[in-house]
Amino acid sequence: MDALRGLKVIELGQLIAGPFAGKTLAEFGADVIKIEPEGSGDPLRKWRLLREGTSVWWEVQSRNKRSVAADLRTPEGQALVRRLAAEADVLIENFKPGTLEGWGLGWDALHALNPRLIMLRISGYGQTGPYRHQPGFGVLGEAMGGLRHLTGEPGRVPVRTGISIGDSLAALHGVIGLLTALYHRDARGGEGQMIDVALYESVFNVMESLLPEYDAFGAVRGASGSALPGIAPTNAYRCADGGYALVAGNGDSIFKRLMAAIGRPDLADDPALAQNDGRVARVHELDKAIEAWTLQRPLAEVLAVLEEAKVPAGRIYTVADIVDDPQYLAREMIVQARCADGSSLKVPGIVPKLSATPGRIRHPAPRLGEHSAQVLAAPSWPQREEA
Repeated sequence: MDALRGLKVIELGQLIAGPFAGKTLAEFGADVIKIEPEGSGDPLRKWRLLREGTSVWWEVQSRNKRSVAADLRTPEGQALVRRLAAEADVLIENFKPGTLEGWGLGWDALHALNPRLIMLRISGYGQTGPYRHQPGFGVLGEAMGGLRHLTGEPGRVPVRTGISIGDSLAALHGVIGLLTALYHRDARGGEGQMIDVALYESVFNVMESLLPEYDAFGAVRGASGSALPGIAPTNAYRCADGGYALVAGNGDSIFKRLMAAIGRPDLADDPALAQNDGRVARVHELDKAIEAWTLQRPLAEVLAVLEEAKVPAGRIYTVADIVDDPQYLAREMIVQARCADGSSLKVPGIVPKLSATPGRIRHPAPRLGEHSAQVLAAPSWPQREEA
């Protein structure tokens, strides 16, 4: 049985952060009713590459959900949300703070209607504070959270990670909050509660030692390219065929095996390099020694030698590498999904993997308003047809 079967979720969010949270719940059995603007739907339907007029990203982000087309700016749309919220367990939204209050759908109003309701609110800067009314997107949260300053090469313009990682991190923090609040409500006899997730805080929460290092030493960590500052040796090393080997030789015993594998027993046995702080002091020397060895060999040989030596190493994957990789395939991380139009599409599998109640794809991403009639005709929360 699906772990979250019977959980009733209203998704009012658009684009990435809110819908990613809804997607995660839906994959484990929650009944997610997604309310989209009439006519246009969620803008994600038209983001990035389109097939037959619809984004293939949409097929991933909205699988297992039901779609209802409604205008939340109208009394009819607001009444629909209230009717569903009266019986829902969870409501997800990622509008600018104050938007739902303007429609009479804020936390106080919905909590009074249904004290068991849990409301996840994702925004750029949170529901409080001097920036709360500013529009916030993932790229701004990544910058304010400290991530953007660390990405790229030293002395060059800070770059994006290539995806909207801030939105996804906010969604995952939101899911953690939802599951925690559900446990509090159902196992501890509590009521529903409001979960306030800010994009910048979700990024800041994964910034490791950034703040305490500044407080203790005045250190402002900056961009470091492919290296990991303060941990050595770990970097990307050029190979004879132009590839790059990613080598993590930063464990004390791993370092010794790495140095033995590249023919540098002198470094392996140097007592000054026995622990990380000593290696960090001589990181440039170590990187130079490793790359002198990798430059004499093609990438495949480098990886084979390091695997034999039990040194963590890998290569840089493109999506073309991913789709044929035996590890991805063995763990069902590349799956063939059916789309609403009957076509098929390779999509990512489901994470995390639960042994007894694994997530699954029950039905494809919905067409705009596909379930409007079903939901609007029901006197209360409509029953979902199980796939």
